[in-house]
Amino acid sequence: MNEKEFLNQIKGNLNTAVVGDIMDQLGFQNQFLTPKIKPLRDDMIVVGRAMPVLETDTLDNTSTSSNATLKKPFGLMLEALDQLKENEIYLCTGGTPTYALWGELMSTRALQCGASGAVLNGYSRDTLGILKLNFPTFSYGTYAQDQAPRGKVIDFRVPIKIDNVAIAPGDVVFGDIDGVCIIPQEIDKKVVELAVEKVKGENLVRKSIEAGMSSVEAFNKYGIM
Repeated sequence: MNEKEFLNQIKGNLNTAVVGDIMDQLGFQNQFLTPKIKPLRDDMIVVGRAMPVLETDTLDNTSTSSNATLKKPFGLMLEALDQLKENEIYLCTGGTPTYALWGELMSTRALQCGASGAVLNGYSRDTLGILKLNFPTFSYGTYAQDQAPRGKVIDFRVPIKIDNVAIAPGDVVFGDIDGVCIIPQEIDKKVVELAVEKVKGENLVRKSIEAGMSSVEAFNKYGIM
């Protein structure tokens, strides 16, 4: 199975709940990002490899900074955007949630690069434009205030942390209406394999309950609920 088939298997056959259950069983029990991060539209699903982006708050006047990155209007945001690769997800954190980290023009460029979506530990804007593009975007919600005078990207393709969830470049990011989870790259194949089996088991439990079996009987028989 190639990379595209692997990611499509997640998107087409799984949900974040079952994937989270499997990671719990494997001892990875802190893999969901904050529930504040939600899809712009309920049916949006995002699956891809993390391209972590680190943001920081700044004052409007940074022209006197000795750091060349801070002298740029958006820091390294444009460079990060241009380096997105096929099946990658722009995953940004670091600034306070007082401005938008993502918008329509960024979505347009990300689509051109073949990216799979954007996940923001903060707000997005240009909502109608993003929805028209149908670009999977997960954020705290919508807020038009611009990041340009308030925040800058200071690094990308580096390990980051959102609350207590560690994210490394290349980890699988999977988001749906129930949340966004991070599947560490070193266990991604195992997690997906076990999740697919769990879905098959859940389907058997559902059919058994629909046929009249009690929840106790179903759990005793299948070990799933």
